[in-house]
Amino acid sequence: MTRLKITIVSLFVIIALALLPLVNSGKNSTFLLSADKRTITTVTNNSVSTAVNLLYDSLQLEKFGLKKEAFIYAFTGYKNLSEKAVFNKEGIITICDFSQSSKNKRLYLIDLNNYKLLLNTYVAHGRNSGGEFAKKFSNKPQSLQSSLGFYKTKETYFGSHGLALTIAGLEKGINDKAERRKIVVHGSDYIGDNYLRFSKYMGRSFGCPAIPKKYTNQLINTIKNGSCLFIYHPDKYYLAASKILNG
Repeated sequence: MTRLKITIVSLFVIIALALLPLVNSGKNSTFLLSADKRTITTVTNNSVSTAVNLLYDSLQLEKFGLKKEAFIYAFTGYKNLSEKAVFNKEGIITICDFSQSSKNKRLYLIDLNNYKLLLNTYVAHGRNSGGEFAKKFSNKPQSLQSSLGFYKTKETYFGSHGLALTIAGLEKGINDKAERRKIVVHGSDYIGDNYLRFSKYMGRSFGCPAIPKKYTNQLINTIKNGSCLFIYHPDKYYLAASKILNG
């Protein structure tokens, strides 16, 4: 894509996203539009869909391996939660796309306010979630599996892995035991380019979304204190059960 095309697409993204508050205000003030609720909802969904597609294309996320459906789910949930003022740090979203191989750089740190992909790197899944690919997920303590869904980042601390970030699961029955399970974002030597030289796939965690150590400070200091983290997999149970995505 040429620089001119990227600029044009970015302009459309800015316009589409700028219109979202107007559309949403219409959704909350139906009597002003002289239209039935179904029509307003359709307009809202179409506007969001347009913004999401333009943003996905503008950031060239397909080039970096992020599945479009993962981004759509992430943006949808982020928007629903933002409308409820869940996050202290708006405009920052981190997506872990566990539909991909652990050998891929499947973590994406995105600045929605400035339309930038800030970081794309590796991220580990839980030891009992699978080998190269994550296939099983759990909210149970001692399961050593990853939990899907939306999280809110919290405070940092220094532990056995150095700088780490606590995260709170926002989905009851799906990931709400994350703090009890001590699921945190941290750096590790068992994930990164060096590890792949000696292994068929990345090392796995006890359920934490672990990243290469060299990116620990950048990621954690950017997303700490109230931003959105989304762990995605096209798991049928999760996609049907998530109230954040479906309601």
